[in-house]
Amino acid sequence: MIELTKDYIENVKLLIAGHDDDALRSLLDNLHPADIAEIYQELEADEITLLYPLMDEDKAADVLMELDEEDRHRLLKELPPELIAKRFVDNLETDDAVDLIRELDEDTQGEVLSHIEDAEQAGDIVDLLKYDEDTAGGLMGTEMIVVNENWSMPQCIEEMRRQAEEIEEIHYVYVVDDDERLLGVLPLQRLITNPSVSKIKHVMKKDPVVVHDSDSIEEVVQAIEKYDLVALPVVDSIGRLVGRITIDDVMDEVREQHERDYQLASGISQDVETSDNVFLQTAARLPWLLIGMIGGISNSMILGSFESAIAANPKMALFIPLIGGTGGNVGIQSSAIVVQGLANKSLKQDNIWAQVAKETLVSLINAGIISLVVFAYNFFTLGDRTITASVSLSLFAVVMFASMFGTLVPMTLERLKIDPALATGPFITITNDIIGMMIYMYITSAL
Repeated sequence: MIELTKDYIENVKLLIAGHDDDALRSLLDNLHPADIAEIYQELEADEITLLYPLMDEDKAADVLMELDEEDRHRLLKELPPELIAKRFVDNLETDDAVDLIRELDEDTQGEVLSHIEDAEQAGDIVDLLKYDEDTAGGLMGTEMIVVNENWSMPQCIEEMRRQAEEIEEIHYVYVVDDDERLLGVLPLQRLITNPSVSKIKHVMKKDPVVVHDSDSIEEVVQAIEKYDLVALPVVDSIGRLVGRITIDDVMDEVREQHERDYQLASGISQDVETSDNVFLQTAARLPWLLIGMIGGISNSMILGSFESAIAANPKMALFIPLIGGTGGNVGIQSSAIVVQGLANKSLKQDNIWAQVAKETLVSLINAGIISLVVFAYNFFTLGDRTITASVSLSLFAVVMFASMFGTLVPMTLERLKIDPALATGPFITITNDIIGMMIYMYITSAL
């Protein structure tokens, strides 16, 4: 692993400016594609254009896929479709090639596909483009070792050698019948230790873990995580082997999903990067800020309607931040636990009410402790029994409401097919703030 310091980047720029191709070629040969992609982020477009021809085609394609989406899109805009096809798509596995082509506009997609020299690869890419990108079919690749159940060991080994010439990494050997239906996997250990006269069907490991091409990415992630797999076969509706998904593809999707959920929970409505322009970042952040402003105005209206009560007892105003902050924190805690359970499937439809009951018990304990602590503090320091009682009762009610609201909202969003991560952000905070303020004002006025 090379540390890409500022001096290192400056040295690369000097070599580019001096057109020292030999030194640059030697430097690039010794770098991992991910490190080269990191260097690219510090270079100008014309400098990047000069570097690409110095790499072999396989590494150039790998570097392209390691780039951030915006940097990759910027580079692709400068290249003709024929060059994209021959220098990049031809040297990528089908799943990466599909991801790359999906980033192009429709006209460019057609031109790139027309320039792919391998007709079989072009056909595979066209087939994969038909899948929704959020399904297993949209994530899978078609490069894999496939053998027939009736082959002998020597025949199997010979066929594996032939197929392996065009495959970068071999994770499993998949066994199919004459109709291409997946029957099992062939561990290499069994291939080595069994007699050569054995047929594959007597040696293979039957009933492998599979996903269907229409399954969601979340289901793929859960299968790989649950069974500790490095690759997962994908079958169609009648059990035919159509592709495979590797763990590196899944990790990329998990990271992207985590980033989307984190931004959504933070009140950012679109997927943005630090490198995005001002207008895109503003458009992503402004909607929830406006909603928050509306929530603040609603709170001020609630307080305005109790102006006389606050004027008669100004100490009420001291605890407004406490009520609002506690309600927001409790709501986010509750919703975060539920969203996590929904994401990893530990919270299922048949035990939702058990979760609600558990959350009710937890909130009763938390509400009781918080209320008692605040009651004791106010009793000895405030000297106002009405405010002391109202703050404690209000906190108890607010914690109970926020817990239930934070639990039920993500469950409802999940049932409505809306991302429940929305419930862990400003939506919960704003709602709890408004309801909490109403609870506090009404209880205090009543007392």
